[in-house]
Amino acid sequence: MKQNSNSYDVVVVGSGAGALASAIVAHDLGLSVLVVEKSDRYGGTSAVSGGGVWIPCNHQIAALGGEDNRADALTYLKAATRGMVADSKLETYVDHAAPMLRWFETNTRVRFRSLPLYADYYQALPGSRPGFRTMDPESFDAAELGDEFFTMREPSPGTLVGGRLAMTAAEAQRMLSKEKGWVRLLGGLAVRYWLDIGWRRRTRRDRYLALGNALIGRLRRSMLDRDIPLWLNSPLVDLVEAGGRVTGVVVEQGGQHRTLTATRGVILGAGGFERNQALRERFLPGPTSTDWSSTPPHNTGDALLAGLKLGAATDLTDHAWWAPTMHVPGEEKQRTLFMERALPGCVLVNGDGRRFVNEAAPYTDIVYAMYDDHAKTGRSVPAWLVFDARFRRRYPMGPLLPGYAQSDARVPADWWGKVIHRADSLATLARQIGVDAVGLADSVAKMNGYAEHGEDPEFGKGGNAFDRYYGDPDNKPNPCLAPLAKAPYYAVRVDAGDIGTKGGLLTDEHARVLREDGSAIVGLYAIGNTSASVMGPTYPGAGSTLGPAMTFGYLAAHHLAAQRDPAASLAEAPLVSAV
Repeated sequence: MKQNSNSYDVVVVGSGAGALASAIVAHDLGLSVLVVEKSDRYGGTSAVSGGGVWIPCNHQIAALGGEDNRADALTYLKAATRGMVADSKLETYVDHAAPMLRWFETNTRVRFRSLPLYADYYQALPGSRPGFRTMDPESFDAAELGDEFFTMREPSPGTLVGGRLAMTAAEAQRMLSKEKGWVRLLGGLAVRYWLDIGWRRRTRRDRYLALGNALIGRLRRSMLDRDIPLWLNSPLVDLVEAGGRVTGVVVEQGGQHRTLTATRGVILGAGGFERNQALRERFLPGPTSTDWSSTPPHNTGDALLAGLKLGAATDLTDHAWWAPTMHVPGEEKQRTLFMERALPGCVLVNGDGRRFVNEAAPYTDIVYAMYDDHAKTGRSVPAWLVFDARFRRRYPMGPLLPGYAQSDARVPADWWGKVIHRADSLATLARQIGVDAVGLADSVAKMNGYAEHGEDPEFGKGGNAFDRYYGDPDNKPNPCLAPLAKAPYYAVRVDAGDIGTKGGLLTDEHARVLREDGSAIVGLYAIGNTSASVMGPTYPGAGSTLGPAMTFGYLAAHHLAAQRDPAASLAEAPLVSAV
């Protein structure tokens, strides 16, 4: 079908991993597909993410010496989701995530590697695993995309070494923990980048894509292989409904509205509503701000609002994929503090100077704890991450490289007192950042004692495999605990940020959007952050966003393909598993 056609079997709204995956599967099942993207860049939040997928029972586990099984995966998910997600959806995910992955690796350019050491986030829950379920996308050569590379959304600066060098999740962990050979690894990345002279003449961006850019690059190349059209600058205006079913969409192009027919149905994969202040204030706990998000600015809930107009039910709208973030001048979105908190020699405190959470806990839990403590004290949003000169010398902090690579003299002068604070004593630092000096001194004294004995009796920092993944193995006896004893002392403000909202349109195990009475809106599907997450209020493991987005996109495409009569009810179409 020609790209300028107004009629397709399926229209996919959004261009993140779930959206592109669903388009590829629908095409391979014989359907004509169009993908429409709101902005002038494709890739959505997926492109700036870590790009990982959480796939229990994936096919690489056994070969790497691990073990997983359906019963344990379900037990773990049911415990993690706290009864807030239907068992049918949890079972669907566990049963189809691994086959989805195998299908993509067999039929497309998509490739992943299981990470044996990347533990599930909640090691105390039954059915958890100390590794293997999280999978990292393999690096991808951007040259294979041709000019399409230059319309892919750029990676977050925080995922690049020095703002330039791409690195996989496994490489990042090796360098951060200073494993044997990390210097050679870093040097190799730098040499590869700077000697790629022909590419350097075209762009400063690294040719060898990693993380979310690698996944989106592989999916986009797979779309190009199939000649699947992707329209940029085509925001969703409305859904078209006729005869009780969704039959298409209205998009805007060049200031004009254009109606597109979708004879089988529409898949909404357009992200969440975290960049819409009104929706944040309507649904999320406060205080809240769009400025604290680390996602692209285009995620304003357009698809959610379109679904609500048709009477769609919602769920989990008061939850987000929370993540502590910090402001960096000149960047369009905040930096997420994924790894720094686990390193030894830092404490996260509220305005009273008191710790309130295990700093190395999953990033979602950090912000839940900020809001819980704020409800009691009114002093935790924002919070403050405090560290000493030893930490500053050895480890990165947000946009700051370790002191051995970026001394204080090389920090932009206008950042002091705004992005980062420094003082020769804890008392002076406390005055600078507006926290209680007595409380801060007490928190630091306690942490120093915990570091000496290697155990944190208050919050258990460093007490499980997940905490230790980003710790410093050379720091004994606990890789996540060290004293804050060397002046000067530093602090950065920590906001209650996010990497997307996780509440949205309520869907069933086929990804069909449901009404309040439980009936399906015929012809309408939602995946990714446009839908209510199958992971409930928590974050079972790295990749718990993109794994379900791709899996339910895969299932939505199969369900649509099973509809031989466009006017027929979709109620009886079976799940299809292509292994």
